[in-house]
Amino acid sequence: MLRPKIPTMPTPTGHTAPPAVVEPTSVIPATQTPPPAPVAPAPSRPVVQLTPGTVIALVGGGTAVVLVVGAVLVSMLLAVAITGASVAVCAVVLRSLLASEAKRR
Repeated sequence: MLRPKIPTMPTPTGHTAPPAVVEPTSVIPATQTPPPAPVAPAPSRPVVQLTPGTVIALVGGGTAVVLVVGAVLVSMLLAVAITGASVAVCAVVLRSLLASEAKRR
């Protein structure tokens, strides 16, 4: 019926050279030089200063995010619970209909 096409591995198309031979070399220790004195790095960005107004805005924004996410999660949980209850009610009604139908025969 439907058969998937498996891609083939492409072959190299250029001139390929053999791998180069690496010859080992000896390590000659150099004279020891003292490391340079550490220099304090300059700050790359300005320091953020939090004023009471910005702190209140950050706390308010965080609270709003938590409330919105909580409301969404609670509404999803409520939707699942209502769906489960309605399926249970449908099952009970179908069971009683099937049981009454069997009694009439």
